[in-house]
Amino acid sequence: MKFTPPLTEAVFLRRYKRFLADVVIDGVETTVHCPNTGSMKNCMAENQPCWLSLSASPKRKYAYTWELATGPGGDLIGVHSGQANKLVEEAIAADVIEPLRGYQQCRREVRYGQENSRIDLLLQQGRHDSRDCYVEVKSMTLMRQPGLGEFPDAVSQRGSKHIRELMAMMAVGHRAVLLFCVQHSGIKSASIAADIDPVYSHTLAGAVAAGLEVYVYACELSPAEIAINRALEFKLPPR
Repeated sequence: MKFTPPLTEAVFLRRYKRFLADVVIDGVETTVHCPNTGSMKNCMAENQPCWLSLSASPKRKYAYTWELATGPGGDLIGVHSGQANKLVEEAIAADVIEPLRGYQQCRREVRYGQENSRIDLLLQQGRHDSRDCYVEVKSMTLMRQPGLGEFPDAVSQRGSKHIRELMAMMAVGHRAVLLFCVQHSGIKSASIAADIDPVYSHTLAGAVAAGLEVYVYACELSPAEIAINRALEFKLPPR
């Protein structure tokens, strides 16, 4: 995913009201949109470089959107959680994600399940597997221990709901995948933050035991481009 037009470099000051952040662009303090609903724990370092995309829409109250941050340890972090779906879709089309190769059709945001959900990606017409494949994508940026990524960074009732929906799809014969897209240059392996959301951890463990597939893929990040490029090891926390 190339950034077109190129991102604008700024200096990060603070995040507040969840969806807003203050930055300095060319010496001028400016408020920008923060496209992340999580806590963004350990993703922000004051007075460090960040990068912004610029919207051409005249209707936008805040023209800039925060895309990349510099973490406390100097790592580059993709803070726009909505980009994860695009990154995964691009990687599937390029055959980068080996377990998801061979599908001829990829549909986005398809309604499904009993809890009013939309699946991020629905893969169909597989050359090697005739089952529909429901893919739920999550952006992973939390790193509390060096090299270890975790999800979620806050209690996620919505996340638990998605796991239940995936289990329901498995129960009627479909394939179900939870894919973590790691937008953090320092993360080398992944797990679940059971202390932050024990319900999510317990629900996921049950789903994995029932056949849910979980994959973790890391990205190469730069102010010019983000692209998924490798698989990472995933381990569930002890129950």
